[in-house]
Amino acid sequence: MSLFSNFFSNSENQKHSVSKFNWINLTSLSQIDEIITASSQQPILIFKHSTRCAISKMALKDFEKQFRLDQQIACYFLDLLAHRDISNEIAHRFEVIHQSPQLLLIKNGKCLYNVSHGAIDATILDRFLEP
Repeated sequence: MSLFSNFFSNSENQKHSVSKFNWINLTSLSQIDEIITASSQQPILIFKHSTRCAISKMALKDFEKQFRLDQQIACYFLDLLAHRDISNEIAHRFEVIHQSPQLLLIKNGKCLYNVSHGAIDATILDRFLEP
């Protein structure tokens, strides 16, 4: 029975899965200004995720497995279905094309790294995070 409940679970159940990751939920447009300001002190990651997309779910799980939790970086999570307006503003402010799933690395107010779908690889971030 649990196999079928997992297979046919709705997006509401998927959003509440347990993760070791300490995501900061990106839920308001004003947080984009906060991200830009904070990115001068430390790098910021934004993971844009569609809760109804299997590819997005797989990319998120793979990213969470690969990412070193000891890195000094703030990680924001954007649920695209709930906050498409924020995704559009991110595309505008950081001059990137909207993708889903999508990972952006923000440093000093600029997007230094932008990748989507199967190209999302947490191990590549080390290149950008070295002092």
